[in-house]
Amino acid sequence: MKISEQWLRQWVNPNNSSEQLADQLTMAGLEIDDRYKVARDFSGVVVGEVMDVAPHPDADKLRVTQVNVGGDELLQIVCGAPNVSVGMKAPVAMVGAVLPSDDGKGFKIKKSKLRGVASNGMLCGASEIDLIDSIDGLLELPSDAPIGADIRDYLGLDNEIFDISITPNRGDCFSVRGVAREIAVINQLPMTPPLVGSAGLVTDEQLIAPQVKVSAVEACPRYLLQPLSNIDRSVDSPKWLVDALLQSGLRNHNFLVDVTNYVLMELGQPLHAFDADAIKGDIQVRQALSGESVTLLNDQEITLLGDELVIADDEGVLALAGIMGAKRGSVSDTTINVVLESAFFSPLAIAGRARRFGLHTDASQRFERGVDFELPKLAIARACELIASVSGATVGQLSTAESLNQLPTRNPITLPLTKVAEVLGIEIACDDIIDILTRLEFAVTATDDALICTPPSFRFDMNIKEDLIEEIARIFGYNNIPSTLPKLQVSMDYDDSADLTHDMKLALVDVGYMEAISFSFSDAKIEALLNDDNLGEVLALANPISSDLAVMRRTLLSSLLPCVQYNLNRQQSRLRFFETGLSFVGKSISDLVQTPSIALVAFGDVFNEQAYQNRAMDFFDLKHDVEQLFVANLDPSRIRYERSTLAFLHPGQSAMLYIDDTFIGWLGQLHPSVAKALDLPTTWVAQLNLLPLQMLHREKQAISSPSKFPQVRRDIAILVDDQISVQEISASIRQAAGRALVDLWLFDVYQGSNVPDNQRSLAFALILQDSSQTLADDTVKVITDNVIAALTTAFNAKLRDS
Repeated sequence: MKISEQWLRQWVNPNNSSEQLADQLTMAGLEIDDRYKVARDFSGVVVGEVMDVAPHPDADKLRVTQVNVGGDELLQIVCGAPNVSVGMKAPVAMVGAVLPSDDGKGFKIKKSKLRGVASNGMLCGASEIDLIDSIDGLLELPSDAPIGADIRDYLGLDNEIFDISITPNRGDCFSVRGVAREIAVINQLPMTPPLVGSAGLVTDEQLIAPQVKVSAVEACPRYLLQPLSNIDRSVDSPKWLVDALLQSGLRNHNFLVDVTNYVLMELGQPLHAFDADAIKGDIQVRQALSGESVTLLNDQEITLLGDELVIADDEGVLALAGIMGAKRGSVSDTTINVVLESAFFSPLAIAGRARRFGLHTDASQRFERGVDFELPKLAIARACELIASVSGATVGQLSTAESLNQLPTRNPITLPLTKVAEVLGIEIACDDIIDILTRLEFAVTATDDALICTPPSFRFDMNIKEDLIEEIARIFGYNNIPSTLPKLQVSMDYDDSADLTHDMKLALVDVGYMEAISFSFSDAKIEALLNDDNLGEVLALANPISSDLAVMRRTLLSSLLPCVQYNLNRQQSRLRFFETGLSFVGKSISDLVQTPSIALVAFGDVFNEQAYQNRAMDFFDLKHDVEQLFVANLDPSRIRYERSTLAFLHPGQSAMLYIDDTFIGWLGQLHPSVAKALDLPTTWVAQLNLLPLQMLHREKQAISSPSKFPQVRRDIAILVDDQISVQEISASIRQAAGRALVDLWLFDVYQGSNVPDNQRSLAFALILQDSSQTLADDTVKVITDNVIAALTTAFNAKLRDS
């Protein structure tokens, strides 16, 4: 954003040079990308008045002029400009003057003869003094321009322009007012904004704006309309106003548009002027209709999708809210009755809509970042004052439509005083902290050990205590914080986290998975489908990069499932993906937990289509894939699966995974209703916490010599209730068999004839072995009897004898 230093100093004028002022802004977070004068250096150009114009005796297109530059004699200058006339004032380059040139060497004015007539200098157009030519000819100066005055001083060409890089979180600084506010705070000076009042303005209480109907109150909780009539369009925009716009990088249009642009740059509030005579019926602030079309001010015709906010009347759209007006309601050079619009639009209602249609406007740039919701009334009053004072317009009755409960709230932030020193590494007195925050217009209440700070209406970026600490640091001055070496007890232990994660990734690659890499942001629509109370709230981003990446993902599935959709749409019938990254779970930002996770998603057959005897993937295939992430030879007794209650998983085809009673993650089939909503086939998903998996891999593995004594196998077939899980039975067998049991597995499940209803037959193989001796039959029998007794007691199991 370009801002004139001279304009800034009208609001606050510290005793600093331009360079010091630029350095202050950069160190406060408003980086100066460039700093340059309004015009390149030149010398010897003054204000002159043309006293006489005569035709050149030997050239039809040249004129011989006599010019008064305040000296003892008039200067004779030959001029070819078509607009030269007696009485006009224009810049005059005296003999010896050096004008700017593209090669940087300068162009020196000398005495010369043009077609035999002496010429002592040069009458200049705008381009000769490094300004933009608006007409073909001389730069005509106002009639009160002082003859002989240095043109650089008179036109303010030594005034510097600051090109400031405004970060996305500082929408409040997209104006002279916002930047001047920062300068005033840094230099501890008062700010002197222009007085805005109604004294002397011609008003007419009978002049009423159209009725306003706001149906999209959440997107537009405050909307103001101000009618003005009888505008004298013979007046031009004042020179000071045009200069301010040009120096800010905006070109001037007509008087009404210039005023709205001036207020935009001065206060940061976008305004729009409608031709009052073009409005038909009431003004409506509503969502666009799908398929509705409108021709914008830039002659671009667009078709709306239905999620855009528009300003409309009875005949259709008058403006794409917060972005650009429509051609139909625009003001022209003959418009004498207007209705000014000043509103607060929610940033989320504007974000992304301009880019959708290839637009980028000063209004959308500000509304997307957040405009002060208390500013619309001040801005519309300022615009009315400027229009009425210059053109003699009659000001009508202000019309306001507000939904105060829908306006943004500024919640108090608690700042522990100890936290400031902890983060900044320097003790700042409590009174100084309060002074800084108060100058930044925070409402501050002190308690014994903390400050309760309520941000002002224009600070959309203040949410947590760290935001306040950043404000304290930049106003206190980063240069005032001493550089000290941190006192750290450095551990030289190698962090193997990345290596262990890489090994787990390779394990998944070995079973056919491919790694996906995506954003930590996701689509709110997918988050709504993958909803569960255990995942907390959906946390929206303040400035999303796009509408489909507008919230933080609570599970990595939010990133992986769109990858599945993308590949399905390209006729892929079998997919295996995994991703590592953070998931963000919490009820609010203050209690947000960021968990390093690894997630899997799969669908299709177990093998590729060339495989013999292929089949569809099931839960146990997914369980096999998940267990590839475990350390080799992990004792099965340490692993426990429980039925999952997560809402987005199939209740009968999902489980929660525990190792040593530590929750690791979940796995199972994506709930059919979720899969249907996303147009997916049967999809298998899992997500595990990386940290406990890494700890598992760090465990020291005990090494022992194989036993020299033979193993003994015993098979046990039991009848038990079919609701009892194999996991519970296996745990009971291990406990009863003791150290002699070296392996155990289920090898048969039977329900049918000779088995009572609601029961099933389970057959287990028990492998027994002792490291110091051969197991005797009596010892094996005792172990087997203990197992049968334990199963009978715990599960009322019955031994099958056939």
